[in-house]
Amino acid sequence: MHRNTLKWLILGGLIRTYLVNSEVGTIMANRVEIATPLNSFKKAQEGIYLLKHNIDPYAGDMVHEIPLMLWLLWHAMNLFQGWLPLLYVMLDLMTAIVLYKTSQLFVRKKLSEQSKDLEHYAAGTEDLQYQPIDELTMPRCVLLAYLFNPLALFNCAGLTCTIFSNFLLSMALYGLVDRRALLFSLCVALEAMRNMYPIVLLAPAVLVFGKKQVKPIVYFLFLFISICMIICWLNYKIVGNWRYLDGTLGFIFFYRDLQPNIGLFWYFFTEMFEHFRTLFLITFQMNATILYMLPLTMKVRKEPILLTTILIGLMSIFRAYPCLGDVSFYLALLPLWKRSLKFMAHNFVVFCLFLVSLCILPTLWHLWIYSGSANANFYFGATLAFSTGQIFLITDLLYAQVKREFCLYHGLKIVVDGKDAKIVLG
Repeated sequence: MHRNTLKWLILGGLIRTYLVNSEVGTIMANRVEIATPLNSFKKAQEGIYLLKHNIDPYAGDMVHEIPLMLWLLWHAMNLFQGWLPLLYVMLDLMTAIVLYKTSQLFVRKKLSEQSKDLEHYAAGTEDLQYQPIDELTMPRCVLLAYLFNPLALFNCAGLTCTIFSNFLLSMALYGLVDRRALLFSLCVALEAMRNMYPIVLLAPAVLVFGKKQVKPIVYFLFLFISICMIICWLNYKIVGNWRYLDGTLGFIFFYRDLQPNIGLFWYFFTEMFEHFRTLFLITFQMNATILYMLPLTMKVRKEPILLTTILIGLMSIFRAYPCLGDVSFYLALLPLWKRSLKFMAHNFVVFCLFLVSLCILPTLWHLWIYSGSANANFYFGATLAFSTGQIFLITDLLYAQVKREFCLYHGLKIVVDGKDAKIVLG
């Protein structure tokens, strides 16, 4: 690793350590945009305490982390003896390192694949092609985008369990790029048992490990299901019953906690009549999982890493209990698609939606909860604007990549009947 990269990592670690041990950490741990019923540090502490005293953590409705993670955190607390926040900081830095290494490997493979198709590319498309310099610049941009993203910094300061999710997703992404089926299956299985939604990442995995044949797909799915069953068995051995399934996956699917967050679930399920709940519950959960998986897989089947980026982004928007830590992860992957940025048409709109909504969310929360001069509609309006900005970003990225692929083979300038034509996606 380059010396400058180590300097950035040290600086990122120092900032995180300062935030964790300052008043900012306490504030972030209590913000609904950062901490949710799923990832709250307080909830994890409660679960560890109950587990330590042989009390079933899932007898009530307080703990929603899987027993295996609670058991690991319990032993980590005993090992670190009051230095547990350091573990969170180190894991966040490891996530940045894994993303850096993944980006290097990704660009290297892109350059190798591109060399085979170079003769088919149109003239004047050098700006759209991956260049050797990208092997240095893109990984560095990914590293900096994660290390110094305020959303990632606040997430670490709040000591949320999303740090573990980001680490597992980064390892899964590395396994996907490096074609390590066991590593990918282990990380995604563990994360899917915790949060349910990463199950959609099986779609790009089938494209990578399946090799367009039935047998490799069956072997991969068998491996994944086997690991899931082993994790379930370990969870059962830790708590001695199957109640944890309802307290974790059941809690997510049936959306039992209506605490406001940056997502879309809470407002609709607060306002709707109870006899419509099942219909909307199934609709919302399908929207967050399988609705986009098949059409996107068919559209970008040649770019499984792009598909993975888009699916991670979509599940960060539409999941039941989203937080800013989820958003910070897929934003760090955007530099990988630098060669498509010239085709993205809504950069300014997306930037404004992100900036304005993130600034007014705490203000509207204060006006609603503390001052009583606003209501839920104000806060939901800001969360809706934030989600809209994310949707604009992801769709723009998808369209930009499609346009790039077209222009690589047909050129940047299309002439029809002697006139310059404009490329429009139909």
